Order: sequence, then structure tokens, then C-alpha cells
Amino acid sequence: MEKDKLVIIFTVTLLIIVLTMIFVYVIFIRKKTMLLIAQNEKDLYFEKELATSQVEMKEQTLNYIGQELHDDLGQKLSVVRLRQNQLIPKLRNAEKEELTELNELLGECIQDIRNLSKTLITEQIIHFGLIESVEREIHRIKKLKLLRIHLTTQKHDIDISPKHGLIIFRIIQESINNILKHSNAKNVSIEVEDDQDILRITISDNGKGFNTDTIKDGSGLKNMELRAKLIHAEFAIQSKLKEGTKTSIIYHKNLP
Repeated sequence: MEKDKLVIIFTVTLLIIVLTMIFVYVIFIRKKTMLLIAQNEKDLYFEKELATSQVEMKEQTLNYIGQELHDDLGQKLSVVRLRQNQLIPKLRNAEKEELTELNELLGECIQDIRNLSKTLITEQIIHFGLIESVEREIHRIKKLKLLRIHLTTQKHDIDISPKHGLIIFRIIQESINNILKHSNAKNVSIEVEDDQDILRITISDNGKGFNTDTIKDGSGLKNMELRAKLIHAEFAIQSKLKEGTKTSIIYHKNLP
């Protein structure tokens, strides 16, 4: 009986030890598996963040290249073309024809650079916002030393969708380009008034002005009008000969 008891105790003890070892082993395997899963998740997260960073860096690089093409090379070529236009009337007929051909080719190059820069500069408003984008444009124009531009705004954060902000920015860009090309203005003011429901933008210059009754579709005016209609904004131009031009954009935030 004593031997039987000892055998039973030994067997039970051995079984307990084996079960304990199995239990410890299962816990060890589970923790090891959990650690491996956690490590894999960390590795996947790191790879995802790395891929995201690479995409962002690539986009920033393309934006930078596009901006440099537009701001530096494009503007230098624009200055060369403006200077050519000033020289053409002073030349003889044969020289005029040659320089006019070069001028046209230069214009095509400038347009190609602008198209390329627009392709590279993706969603500029998302990155910078409307006001900062306008400030960057003003800084670009000031480099040409052809205009004095002053921006007046109440705040920098304008609460509108980036897509609509981009369209408004393109209208402002087109207006400034028209002033550079046609107005002979020396001073330009851009006023931005932002309230809860309405965003008002006024662009005024002291240029030679024009007759709004005779010039309706030219000078990019139609293009600006169409852009304004896309976002249901009110667009108007007031101009008088020798008194300058005023362009106004009224954007209603609550409209779809």
C-alpha cells in the first residue's frame, strides 16, 4: 500500500510538473508569437511611414522644381521678352522680322515652362493656403521690379475648400498677368476681406485703363469670368481710360 501511494504521488507530481512545463511553454510560445506580431506591425508601420515620407519628399521636390521653373527661369524669359518688345519698334524692318520670330519662339518657350510648372505644382493651395500663395506670387512679381504690389488682408487662414481656393488664386494670377502685359501700371493693391459667409477680393491698378464696352472677351477676361462661374462667384471689372482698373471677386462660402 505504501508503495502504491508513493507511485501515485510520484505519478501525480510528475503529471503536475509536465502540465506546468506545457503550460509555461504555451505561455512562452504565445508571448513570443505576440512579440513577433508586434515587431512585424512595427516593421510594416515603419515601411509605410518611409513610403509616405518618400512620396511627400518626391512631391515637395517636384513642387520646388515647378516653382523654380515658374519663378526663376520663366520670369527671366518674360523679362527678356518684355525687353525685346521694347526694342522691336526701334529696329529696321528686316531686323524687326527676325526679332519678332525670335519673340514668338520665346513666347512658346515661356508658355511651355508655365504649363510644365503648373503640372509639377500640385494642389498648391493645400500646402500653402490662399493668402500665402498670393504672397508668394507677389514676391515673384516683385523680383521683376516692374510693379509695386501691396496686399491688405485681415487674416491668413481663409476657410474655403482648397479646390475653390485654387480657382480664386488662378483668377488673381490672371489679373496680375493682365496688368503686367497691358496696363502700364506702376502700383497694384490687392485687398482681401473675409467674413463668415463672404470672401471679397479687390485688385486695383493705376494703369492706362480700357473701355470695358469694347474689350469683353480679350486679355483673359473671359477666362477669369468662366473660372468665377465654376465656383458660383461674382466677378466684375470696372475700368476707365487713364484712371486704371478695378477687378472684384465675391465668393459666397455657403453656396455648393
